[in-house]
Amino acid sequence: MPQRRQPARENLLLALDTLRSHKFRAFLTILGVLIGTATVILVASIFEGLDQQVVEMMESFGTRTLFIYKFDPGIKTTLTHEEATRKPLTYEDALAIREMCPSVETVAVETFVWGPPVTAKYKKLEMLDANFSGPTPEAFQTMNADLKDGRLYTDIDNLHRRDVAVLGADVIKRLFQNEDPIGKAITVDGHNFEVIGALDKRKQFLGENGNDRVVFIPYLTFRKYYPDAKENFITAMAYPGKLPQAKDEVTGLLRRRRNVKWSDPDNFGISSADAIITQFRDIMGTVVLVTIVISSIGLMVGGIGVMNIMLVSVTERTREIGVRKAIGARRSDIAWQFLLEAMSLTGAGGVMGIAVGYTLSFLIRTLVPALPSRVPLWSALAGFIVAVSIGLFFGLWPAVKASRLDPIVALRYE
Repeated sequence: MPQRRQPARENLLLALDTLRSHKFRAFLTILGVLIGTATVILVASIFEGLDQQVVEMMESFGTRTLFIYKFDPGIKTTLTHEEATRKPLTYEDALAIREMCPSVETVAVETFVWGPPVTAKYKKLEMLDANFSGPTPEAFQTMNADLKDGRLYTDIDNLHRRDVAVLGADVIKRLFQNEDPIGKAITVDGHNFEVIGALDKRKQFLGENGNDRVVFIPYLTFRKYYPDAKENFITAMAYPGKLPQAKDEVTGLLRRRRNVKWSDPDNFGISSADAIITQFRDIMGTVVLVTIVISSIGLMVGGIGVMNIMLVSVTERTREIGVRKAIGARRSDIAWQFLLEAMSLTGAGGVMGIAVGYTLSFLIRTLVPALPSRVPLWSALAGFIVAVSIGLFFGLWPAVKASRLDPIVALRYE
């Protein structure tokens, strides 16, 4: 009479019943899997939140704006000697882009002085970390700035070098508090300006946005007070759908104007919102990969612990295995029983790790609003699948060992 194959459901119930009877030992066994899974979930949630913040912040500057500077305007931590000693872009470069690049709709140029933030004062209130610069009026369009109150300065204000200023949201909040800033006089770096406009708050990254701590004055007004200012940051807005063409046109023009040989690389940088987002994702992807590799050590340790416990379990239940074989259990039934037990063990660790990861993500989002965290569905699914796979891999040898026991020898085991 052929032996009846034991249903997988029955094997699974047997495995879960064994885990229930050894709760504490099971918990200690899966602790490594739990920690490894929770770490992956937490890192993925922080990366997802940061990615969303970066995308929102960069897209708020306009998805068809080119950022042009003497070196790459993207994410940089260090500069080479060649980059640090490059000659600045000029006001004339911006005019040439406006006149000779047909795919460019609007061009703006902003001048500033390298150095620490300046002090802005209003009555007895001071702000020590204001960012002070002089963009042309077109910058409010190319940088997608929204006016909240008052007006923006114009070409007439710029040509007449008027002492007027447009302030960012943080400057308004810290200097004027509940007072209307329009028409008031402020002192910035020792110079007096009339406030004519207030900008709306921009998207933030990690709760901090230097673009809300800005004091903007007209380009020529800035040059009036700082005639030695040589740094120029150019922004160029392309016509809809023509960003790649605009970038090619600007690159070719600046290479000619800066006398770059055909065989030499650019001695200036051009970036865009999409390029900076891609650069950020590349950096964060490396960080996430390293973190996952480190957390995988915890998963491996958990897997080794599972294999060790399962081998002990096989020894403890040798007589039970003999009885089951004597009443008709197949080798595959025995193997699946122990495999499902190992997979249930690590799967439970994965579920607990996911729960811990979700809890930590919620706590971070609640207690530290500036540090965003949002658990992506793929990370939870990946965590569970990896946890179960750990059980499958490390439970294979104990399962095979159990299935190969001789029933007669097993029945005699004490």
